[in-house]
Amino acid sequence: MKESKLFTPVTLGPLTLRNRTIRSAAFESMCPGNKPSPELLDYHTSVARGGVGMTTVAYAAVTRSGLSFDRQLWMRPEIIPGLRTLTDAVHREGTAASIQLGHCGNMSHKSICGCTPVSASTGFNLYSPTFVRGLRADELPAMARAYADSVRLAHEAGFDAVEVHAGHGYLISQFLSPYTNHRRDLFGGSLANRMRFMEMVMSEVMHAAAETGMAVLVKTNMRDGFRGGMEIDECLKVAHRLQELGAHALVLSGGFVSKAPMYVMRGEMPIRTMTHYMTQWWLKYGVRMVGKWMIPTVPFKEAYFLEDALKFRKELTVPLVYVGGLVSREKIDEVLDHGFEAVQMGRALLNEPGFVNRMKAEECARCQCRHSNYCIARMYTLDMACHQRLTEPLPKSLVKEIEEIEKRQSTDGK
Repeated sequence: MKESKLFTPVTLGPLTLRNRTIRSAAFESMCPGNKPSPELLDYHTSVARGGVGMTTVAYAAVTRSGLSFDRQLWMRPEIIPGLRTLTDAVHREGTAASIQLGHCGNMSHKSICGCTPVSASTGFNLYSPTFVRGLRADELPAMARAYADSVRLAHEAGFDAVEVHAGHGYLISQFLSPYTNHRRDLFGGSLANRMRFMEMVMSEVMHAAAETGMAVLVKTNMRDGFRGGMEIDECLKVAHRLQELGAHALVLSGGFVSKAPMYVMRGEMPIRTMTHYMTQWWLKYGVRMVGKWMIPTVPFKEAYFLEDALKFRKELTVPLVYVGGLVSREKIDEVLDHGFEAVQMGRALLNEPGFVNRMKAEECARCQCRHSNYCIARMYTLDMACHQRLTEPLPKSLVKEIEEIEKRQSTDGK
């Protein structure tokens, strides 16, 4: 076998990983009651046993108002024992444990987050659908401190690292993007102003990380993925600022969940599958009628963010983690050879939790994910699961939809 960086250690701030693979912060939807479950424990333990360098639990809201799903973690003292059980199990396998911390901002509903959803600006979120309240300037310091409080809770729960979610149209991203930030105070207008909330959060987070010895990764956009959002020039400035603020590594991503969701994940959303699991009849039929329009397809290709990520690699000195469309050892080696310190995988490790171990044994290893996105469609109502690993049979209508999408994906190219 040729020499590869893949199975060499990598250091991110105070943390050294046994190899350069990280299970990405892909939402598992395995936390009913906003607390860890046996399913969450079993899944992350299986990924750790499968050889990954670090596994990331996703996503944990820093306040109740930051919840976007009812099967999502909410960081608070009473869930720490359950999280500690998970991190202990992961550590026994020789794997580091990280947890993604964030606030969904306008992507929620009062029935989930217990209040009128908040954002950078007042408005209406069609995707919930709900009215949204812009946060007052005097509320922002407490919101920033909530991120730091969650870092301290994560440390108490045994995590080695946190990943701050500053992309994908979540709250920090809502302040950064001109699409969602229409403020006329010191937190709106110029990019320097739009970065102020991010700077407040990072100041609090880095202080808490220094106290606890935690590594801090930040997920940040390279583009918002639609006209009127942030493009590479502004996103590069954000990344430079995150580097100056002391982030130990940046996870380079893109897209806006409420506007361009498939720019994040790529491929086609299986609408029939998504609506099959929905419980509210009005939502089921509404999404079935307009889902293709609301969630347009963005073609999948292997390592789909690499071209943009190389522009960031050229300009930054901070460690960079590549994420997006990695399903083969060959492409992972290519990415690492371009100078990225580590790689993240989500769907590949859902399809095959032991994929990292297989890559160690097989130079040409490739996982069997066929990019139907069944796992994502199911995630909105049930747990995230790969259809290839289900024990129960699927309805024929869903099997047909999955086969049609996989055929189109195969025709379009990988």
